[in-house]
Amino acid sequence: MPDVRIRVVDGLKLPPGYREVLRPGEPVRCRDGRVRRLPRYFYEFSSWDEAKATDLAPDFRAWELLDVDVREHALLRMDGPRYLPLAAALLAGQLQLLRERAGTLVHVSANGGYRSPSHRLSDEPTPHNWGAAANLYRVGDDWLDSEAAITEYGRKARELSPLFRVLPYGRTAGQTDDHLHLDVGFVTVVPHGRPEEGEDGELPRDEARGDDGNGGAADGAGDEA
Repeated sequence: MPDVRIRVVDGLKLPPGYREVLRPGEPVRCRDGRVRRLPRYFYEFSSWDEAKATDLAPDFRAWELLDVDVREHALLRMDGPRYLPLAAALLAGQLQLLRERAGTLVHVSANGGYRSPSHRLSDEPTPHNWGAAANLYRVGDDWLDSEAAITEYGRKARELSPLFRVLPYGRTAGQTDDHLHLDVGFVTVVPHGRPEEGEDGELPRDEARGDDGNGGAADGAGDEA
């Protein structure tokens, strides 16, 4: 993995337009009735090219969890700053296990990684809004669009990591029939020395830039998150 230092930013310090779209730290009610806070801290990529060049795991780059189509908010489709919740590094590490077991490429669908709460598919909060879910449409030459393939690779994923939740095959809510959904829950990551999602404490000036003065950590932890 290249020695790339990933910038970490506090979403509450972003310009108003991005705060409106990303809604950092905002409480939302999920399908199970629980109220959770959306991610406050993000990896920041200055451009799409930077996201394509940045590894979150040995075989997963940031762009794979940021790839979207017109259903994402227009601001997050421009070739400007891109933002990815810190939990995406945890997800990438778990996907790496599947990649190594399969011995071939694992393909994430467009809109199948991080979705902002302003995404058209985000009418109800899911782990995608935390950067903690991935929809896989193919592993090597195997297309994940049948009950047999989805069930088999879902079984392999659960065997590899107790963190993975796998949606079963089917055509009703909470099921999938044209991809394999994997997630690691509603995970939030708070860097050391930063306020929690629900805290509004003032940050020291050097931290308010979104890094430790050196661009954050290179191992996906971000300021030792």
